Amino acid sequence: PSGSIKLLAPGKGGAGGALIPVKQDTSNQQSDSSGLGSDITLPKVTVEADSAYDPEYYADPYNKDYVIPNATAGTKTDTPIMETPLNVQVISKQVLKDQQVINLDQALKNVSGVTVSNGASVGGARGGLDQSFFLRGFESQTFFRNGFRLQQGAASKGMANVESVEVLKGSAAGLYGLVDPGGMVNVITKQPLATPYYGFSQQFGSYDLYRTTIDATGPITKNKDLLYRMNMSYQNNGSFREYVGKEDVFFAPVLKWVISPKTQATFELEYNHQHLGLDNAFVPLANGNGTRLNTPRSRNYGEYSPGTVETIYGGFNWSHQFNDDWAIKHSFSVNQRNDIQSHFVLPTKADNVNVSRFQFSGQTQNNIYSTNLDLTGHFDTAGLHHTLLLGGDYYRLDRSTDYRYGLSNPTTFDFDFSTINVKNPRHPGTPFTFPLQPVQQLANQTDQYGLYIQDQIKLPYNIQVMGGIRYQYLHLNNREQLAQTSDRRTDDAVTPRVGFLWQPKSWISLYANYVESFGPNEPDTILLGNTLPPPTSAEQYEGGIKTEFFGGRLRATLAYYDLTKTNIATPHPDITLANEGFSVVTGAMRSRGPELDIIGEILPGWDVIATYTNIDARVTKTNNTDFQPVGSRFWNVPRNNGSLWSTYEVQDGDFRGFKFGGGVTLRDGQTVCCDIPAFKIPGYATVDLLAAYSLDVGKTKVTAQLNINNLLDKHYFTGGKTNLGSNQLYADFGQPRTFMGSINIQY
Repeated sequence: PSGSIKLLAPGKGGAGGALIPVKQDTSNQQSDSSGLGSDITLPKVTVEADSAYDPEYYADPYNKDYVIPNATAGTKTDTPIMETPLNVQVISKQVLKDQQVINLDQALKNVSGVTVSNGASVGGARGGLDQSFFLRGFESQTFFRNGFRLQQGAASKGMANVESVEVLKGSAAGLYGLVDPGGMVNVITKQPLATPYYGFSQQFGSYDLYRTTIDATGPITKNKDLLYRMNMSYQNNGSFREYVGKEDVFFAPVLKWVISPKTQATFELEYNHQHLGLDNAFVPLANGNGTRLNTPRSRNYGEYSPGTVETIYGGFNWSHQFNDDWAIKHSFSVNQRNDIQSHFVLPTKADNVNVSRFQFSGQTQNNIYSTNLDLTGHFDTAGLHHTLLLGGDYYRLDRSTDYRYGLSNPTTFDFDFSTINVKNPRHPGTPFTFPLQPVQQLANQTDQYGLYIQDQIKLPYNIQVMGGIRYQYLHLNNREQLAQTSDRRTDDAVTPRVGFLWQPKSWISLYANYVESFGPNEPDTILLGNTLPPPTSAEQYEGGIKTEFFGGRLRATLAYYDLTKTNIATPHPDITLANEGFSVVTGAMRSRGPELDIIGEILPGWDVIATYTNIDARVTKTNNTDFQPVGSRFWNVPRNNGSLWSTYEVQDGDFRGFKFGGGVTLRDGQTVCCDIPAFKIPGYATVDLLAAYSLDVGKTKVTAQLNINNLLDKHYFTGGKTNLGSNQLYADFGQPRTFMGSINIQY
């Protein structure tokens, strides 16, 4: 008989697999008419690779692929990356496992043009809570979770339930609204599976790090119409920096209801509680010329500064497939984040004898309400195939901040200082005299409404065109409670996005795109007079080439972009005003340069990631030439960035299951805020190593792994901010040599 069957084929190097069509050739098949004892001729079986993307295969916990062929961030239509006229990179779960990633910033070093700052670029006064991404040179303190914007530092995102990380380079404002033009980071979380799976991992590392994770999923009902997944983790660690550490509790249950073969609904909850010893990130300078004093990198010139971060996320989405061509999806989410710095001692100036410190406390609360409705359809007109997306979204952010400082004179904003010796600090230093005084109490509301349409058209000769347009309405309301002042802004805009792609062969694509974006500055950004800054706008031109080799197991992307952003708010150059929370609008900045990303499998068991970018990011227009003159480079954006990571797992023989590998990360020197001439921190290179062994014990897979990061113990900074007049450098300290071991059990 004709037809096809499904064969469960093993995944790469593991027990998992994908459903692959298998066709039976019955042309030479003969029936057995002689009964028992006769030879039986089995039908010839031909296994064919299914070119269609199978999400079940890539969701398999045992899947070891570095390359994921599809991504949702670029188009929302789950288009293959090779057919997307945008630069999209995906970091798979196997990469996260191999590198033992426990923080989001560790994952992003695998993508060109992305760097991370832990908050020193804004003065150190938040102790790492304001972790920022720099994508194509532009800073952002937000990321996305399954397509929903989260207004929180990436340092507070738990990684136990992360399936993969998507990075879309260039603006995604056409579909998501409030997105910085450099790009977006979209975290894809683990979803319930119909096949039971249980995972347990115990990690232990340098500076008293202990981390336990649990992953469990499977059906609740016999007919598998109700599925669950539960991810949990507990982490406790110290630091190479004095008085710094973290205790982290995380759990994320998910419930999926398969109402019918065409309709399903998913309920999600995520809770994360962190108790932190915050880092003031201060390095004393001498003589007013930027010379660093010879002090150990472990030294903390503050005191123990406790902080608490609590994040609660709730989400619901449902989808319905009308037929093979049309589908609808609706999503709703609520996200609350509350962080408290109850007592933070922040060094602010130094000389060759003493460091002066002042007290700070802060509380920030974000409440986010988001909803999104998408209708997707496939149809043909005049011989052309269309993939149409119609959608609308609403985003509401309620944000409140309460900052307090130790002041001897609140009227003139004179700090109440405590001093401590530079070379031989004796804690807690001289006592403070005055209590904390409220300095800034802001209440912000941001409302965004958006409507968008996108059409992806397949033309003859393997040409594809993407066109989209978005209408966006913004309403901002800012109130300063202490000064009893308020300001409102209402803006709207229509922004286009167009792309072109030619795929002459299945393994090569040439693409180009033009994108515009529009949106507000960060939500608590205020100018002198407690007024709101004007909205930012940006435009980008990009072109590139994508290639795939070895049946799609290895992918490379080479791109060149030219991106300009206007009305950029940055910390006020006056350190006192910056500490009060004021910013300035610097005019326009331009970033351009080439990017290269290579990821995938070269030979069975041999995986590689290679990245490089050259970012020419400069100020092109300014209203404050003493602060950031025209032609000066962006702060905290190294010109040259690169990385290489490679692993090999023995496929057979006595050493089967052994894996080893390593990599190197390179960063150029970079200028930092806020002095003229600009202060520059040096470049660096770090080396990482990996060794692991996996063993199957019945149905259980056990993996022992060891990672060594910064093998050569390089002393480096990843970002910073200076005030040479006060001999101060707030610096993002790079991790010294660290060891991370783990035992992982999968069943």
